[in-house]
Amino acid sequence: MNTLSARLNSFEESATLAMAAKAREFKSRGYDVINLSLGEPDFKTPQHICEAAKNAIDEGKYFAYPPVAGYADFREALAAKYAKENNVPYKAENIVISNGAKQSIANAMLAILNPGDEVIIFSPYWVSYDALVRLSEGTPVLVKGSIENDFKVTASQVEAAITPKTRVVIFSSPCNPTGSVFSKYELQAITNVILKHENVLVIADEIYEHINFTGEFISIASLPGMFERTITVNGFAKGFAMTGWRIGYIAAPKWIADGCNKIQGQLTSANCSIAQRAALAAITGDITPTLKMVEAYKKRRDIVFQLLKEIPGIKSNYPQGAFYFFPDVSYYFGKSNGQRTIRNDEDFCMYILEEGMVSLVPGGAFGDANCVRLSYAASEEDLREALDRMKKVLARLQ
Repeated sequence: MNTLSARLNSFEESATLAMAAKAREFKSRGYDVINLSLGEPDFKTPQHICEAAKNAIDEGKYFAYPPVAGYADFREALAAKYAKENNVPYKAENIVISNGAKQSIANAMLAILNPGDEVIIFSPYWVSYDALVRLSEGTPVLVKGSIENDFKVTASQVEAAITPKTRVVIFSSPCNPTGSVFSKYELQAITNVILKHENVLVIADEIYEHINFTGEFISIASLPGMFERTITVNGFAKGFAMTGWRIGYIAAPKWIADGCNKIQGQLTSANCSIAQRAALAAITGDITPTLKMVEAYKKRRDIVFQLLKEIPGIKSNYPQGAFYFFPDVSYYFGKSNGQRTIRNDEDFCMYILEEGMVSLVPGGAFGDANCVRLSYAASEEDLREALDRMKKVLARLQ
């Protein structure tokens, strides 16, 4: 019998990857599609990082299996970064290098969740949180932030959601898909709630740490009492334009790091040796290319925000980080161009793709079906053209 596991049937295919695949399909058929569905920097990996990888190959010392948790000098450099920049006293023993931040989160959930454990997910959320909780046989509990509050969940909402079954609270800041950034005051209020419940841990996804327009970034692990309660997740894909290098990591209390090391030892073993040498150069080298990328993203953010305001009925927050907008497009639900009717977020995205040749992602995959996700990790020219196409095809709906 051709039957897949119940575990696999408990969650959906990644919506971001599905929409990106549709965009590629349209492109392969000769259509001029502007793909704003994937969260992938349009910059090249900085040259000094690439040179470090080439040098590692030429040295000929990095062709054997690395330690499962990653090279010691790399983990020491990451610990030093967190101690210096984030005020969190991690050591190398607290860090496990994985094949992207997604695997880091999966490792952590597999290591700490038992069947039926509840995981509070701040919603809107990155698409894979829900799926990874289900894969780990946990129970997702979505707590929704409103667009009026910049999509941010409040401490009182967290308090109300915690039950005796709660094991983990997970969130990203800066957030994918909303671009919102939690302030120190907001994180402290959430921390005050967490610390009342001794069995509750936090997974803090900081993958967009560097793409932050507020001038301040706070790691929740740096707040009093949270070092032993926090699994910090980070990586190199976004801030260093290294998506294809597949470098992510956790920094966590040693007992959790050891558990993740054990999980990873059976699933994939160590991360790519050459990619680790490249990432070491990224974390210890010149940060100027990253800062230039961030300035470009900030400029694009302002361009897209202005253009979205010119489209009737669309509501948006003003993102403070990452490279996404998550506009509410529900104004168009029920409207028609005479041939097709927009019933929901999925219809909206397919209409924009088929009529305007712009690829977006339905917001339901991120926890809010009134919205869609738009990535502005694209050139200013493409962004202006994409928003112009959207405005024109949406004007046809009555």
